[in-house]
Amino acid sequence: MNRQAQAAVMFLVGAALLHAGMTDLYLRYVKAGLQPLLLAAGAVLIVSALATAWYEWKRARSRKRAAREAVPEAVPEAVPETASEGHVHREPRISWLLVLPLLALILIAPPALGSYSAMRTGTALQQPYGYNKLPTSDPIPLNLVDYAGRAVYDHGRSLAGHQVRIAGFVAVDSAGTPYLVRMALNCCAADAQPVKVALTGKIPPVLQPDAWLQVTGTYTARETRDPVNNGPIPYLQVTEAKPIPTPADPYDETWNN
Repeated sequence: MNRQAQAAVMFLVGAALLHAGMTDLYLRYVKAGLQPLLLAAGAVLIVSALATAWYEWKRARSRKRAAREAVPEAVPEAVPETASEGHVHREPRISWLLVLPLLALILIAPPALGSYSAMRTGTALQQPYGYNKLPTSDPIPLNLVDYAGRAVYDHGRSLAGHQVRIAGFVAVDSAGTPYLVRMALNCCAADAQPVKVALTGKIPPVLQPDAWLQVTGTYTARETRDPVNNGPIPYLQVTEAKPIPTPADPYDETWNN
């Protein structure tokens, strides 16, 4: 591609990054903490594209001026304007297909990873370094990853005698066991891994995979093992469950806090 085309593609890339960074679209790709870097990268690309276009415009004007000065006024047709630039090869038009992924990024928001990925990937639950003090009011709002860590590695000591409230999307295994899942990530959606909590008790009779639920319940010592990687999966004794909208940020970033 010539410099003008490169500048145009660079501008579109920068615009796409700014569009994603100023909306919730970027949360489908990277963690929330990377938003400033995403916006900065978009701004740098747009400035670079404008600078490239301006430089190429000035250089083209200089070439035309030099060509006119080199041709005698009496015979202006003696040297064609393009002669000073040599033989020009036209760039293949197929290179403009590079723009299509950018249009897809702007126009089509990919769905967040859901139950299909979760049930084919082993639980990524890790033992936390410590536990924050919980409020005394019931039910206690808890992050799903926090509940799973307390239930497995703290053996529910901080959860005993309390009701907790967690949220996640529904996944169901081949045996019909329902799970509440959050996809935890370190950097971007490419490294997202599931943390699963199995549900028992007053479970809704009809569960739609990938639907989001807010579940209230109590700790139970019951555990199971993930068939994919044999990782621990705690249970939650459900007393109430209700559907909720998909959150703006569907991924969990507890490991980054």
